[in-house]
Amino acid sequence: MNPSKTIGNIVGNNRDSDHNIKDSKCIPMYVNELFAGGATGAIAKTSVAPLERIKILLQTRTEGFHAIGVFPALQKIMKHEGFLGLYKGNGLNVIRVIPYSGFQYLTYETYRDWFIDTMPRLGSGPVVDLLSGSAAGGTAVLCTYPLDLARTKLAYQVDAYKQNPLYASRTTYSSTIQDVLKNAYRQGGVRGIYRGIGPTMVGILPYAGLKFYMYEELKRRVPKEHEYDIAVRLSCGALAGLFAQTCTYPLDVIRRQMQVEILHSGNLRYKNSMEGLVSIIREQGWRQLYAGLSINFLKHSDLRLMI
Repeated sequence: MNPSKTIGNIVGNNRDSDHNIKDSKCIPMYVNELFAGGATGAIAKTSVAPLERIKILLQTRTEGFHAIGVFPALQKIMKHEGFLGLYKGNGLNVIRVIPYSGFQYLTYETYRDWFIDTMPRLGSGPVVDLLSGSAAGGTAVLCTYPLDLARTKLAYQVDAYKQNPLYASRTTYSSTIQDVLKNAYRQGGVRGIYRGIGPTMVGILPYAGLKFYMYEELKRRVPKEHEYDIAVRLSCGALAGLFAQTCTYPLDVIRRQMQVEILHSGNLRYKNSMEGLVSIIREQGWRQLYAGLSINFLKHSDLRLMI
């Protein structure tokens, strides 16, 4: 063996590794965190995508899914659309993860600094964090809402009912995101693309507030010896999120029905969120405001098992 060659190889390898380290350092930390979070979010959403599809069908009272349970609905989708039908619209949901997280991540500190500078009485504690998080969430929703609208419209359409003349005559079918957004724009302009955003924006602050409050309350009741356990903190976060989702769930049902109402009835029935709430209670009963809520409990139990 030639010692000079061996030493030269070692030096060359060290230079390559140093070069790679320098290259990795060129990528900002928040970009790495963003893509890592996006990948994790995509996996989590895909794992519960079949349940999400069923939840949308139950929330919107899709033809053939008015009064059936979660598992019969899963069987029905499998029968008419096959295994891939369970994931209809999930691609858009996954695509939405990274821009949503990006807008939320990049605007949070900006809003936080603004609140601290313009409203010094609030200090820099949990109230500012709550307001900043809500504002950042609202910005992310505004920037990515058309993708959520398209995903809901795609998930709402059940292929088996295209052959039903009574159903097909009042339903505009779209198979791609371009078709969905073109039809939405043609039917209502920019407002058509943002149909149903009212309930979403209204629910952001109550959701964030309830989640934050419940999380702190649960943490206070944890024994001191388990105070810093990751599993305990994750469980507190999951329960707090579930509590907040349950309290604001009717707003989610109103949003979904507003997103697909022109597909369902051929015209716009609800002028605003309040009219949608009153109409749903009067025509469908107050229980419809919680249609599909059990799926949220199933999703949270699945995610805890994954953790």
